[in-house]
Amino acid sequence: MKNSTINQNVVKETEISFDDEPPSSNVNLVNNNFVSISQIELAKNTEKETIQTSKKSLQFLKKYYPEVKQSEWENWHWQIRNSIKSNSKLKEIIDLSESENQTDSYNKDSLPLRITPYYASLIDKTTVSYPLRRSVVPVIDELTLSKGEASDPLHEINDSPVPNIVHRYPDRVLFLVTGFCSTYCRYCTRSHLVAKEDKCHFGTKDLEPAFKYIETHSEIRDVLLSGGDPLTMSDEKIDYILSRIKNIPHVEMIRIGTKVPVVLPQRITLSLVNVLKKYHPLYLSIHFTHPDEITPEVKEACERLANAGIPLGSQTVLLKNINNNVETMKRLVHELLKIRVRPYYLYQCDPILGSSHFRTAVENGIEIIKGLRGFTSGYAIPNYVIDAPGGGGKIPLLPEYYLGKDNGDVLLKNYEDKIFRYPDYI
Repeated sequence: MKNSTINQNVVKETEISFDDEPPSSNVNLVNNNFVSISQIELAKNTEKETIQTSKKSLQFLKKYYPEVKQSEWENWHWQIRNSIKSNSKLKEIIDLSESENQTDSYNKDSLPLRITPYYASLIDKTTVSYPLRRSVVPVIDELTLSKGEASDPLHEINDSPVPNIVHRYPDRVLFLVTGFCSTYCRYCTRSHLVAKEDKCHFGTKDLEPAFKYIETHSEIRDVLLSGGDPLTMSDEKIDYILSRIKNIPHVEMIRIGTKVPVVLPQRITLSLVNVLKKYHPLYLSIHFTHPDEITPEVKEACERLANAGIPLGSQTVLLKNINNNVETMKRLVHELLKIRVRPYYLYQCDPILGSSHFRTAVENGIEIIKGLRGFTSGYAIPNYVIDAPGGGGKIPLLPEYYLGKDNGDVLLKNYEDKIFRYPDYI
């Protein structure tokens, strides 16, 4: 749908079809209707509003997008509209190997290719094993199905009483507000949602049953917005959703799960931050994969959010030959703390279809936690969890620190494998 023209502050109100791939047009919310805003408004990025571009990104911009202005590159709408969605385009930037899927044909259940130009600038052009490259570039191994894999291994659909809601835990719900991401991680646990050809942001009417469900279930005190990626929606729609939830008396806190600050830091504009900070207590869970993702742009984006009083946590998936060693994980968690992001979860990779080349042995994750505990600050140590297939929820895993009891004493093993006693006579 083309953008309507505007004359200064006059906006022609028109309903936008959410079949459009967002954000093909920016939207504003007027009387619960979404109205388009002119390209003139989209171009009004000021130096203060946008995330500043690093030298590395500028070099990439000049080499691969010489006709594009820096102001366009810094516009998050431009980043999404110009995302890399075909291997033919990807070949212009990196040298695809035989192991990487070099076809543009996908069946209806395949996770599409989508990488923002910004994130593509971080990918090594020639090294197939480069971690960021492996996490977003399709490979032939995705076509290999292994035992125990499923399109919805967590059985979220079984815990979905109404569309867009997953109610697994007693006091909190997962609210899926969009089926769209700006970059597709190849190990995405919700591939079955974002792989759909008709993926889009849901309209307000589509979300109404979810709002009603939350309103009528007073046990819900915590709402997690996810999808897709909620921060790919317009400021106005994010504002609308947050305000609807905030006005429900029994909801105490709201969380947003996102990878946008990592793959699309340009989206963290001052106007977005001004929307988010109206709804404290609001928490952001950001999906980080590798320390090389922490660039000057990402640092600035996270600082904006933290300076607005929004607590930031990281959610990292343990991935074979990407981040599954102590040295890489330690570097990641240290860099996260430096940009005020608290390492929160380390996830065992979910057994989605075609994910065996990403998954590690569970013992690998336990060894990483053991290699962190005692060797770095407690703030740097995430909770290692398996989101149990079949809908069992998150189950934490730890090395064996508690060894049982002996003559009333608790036997404990510390990070150096030394045994200590604690008098537990009460």
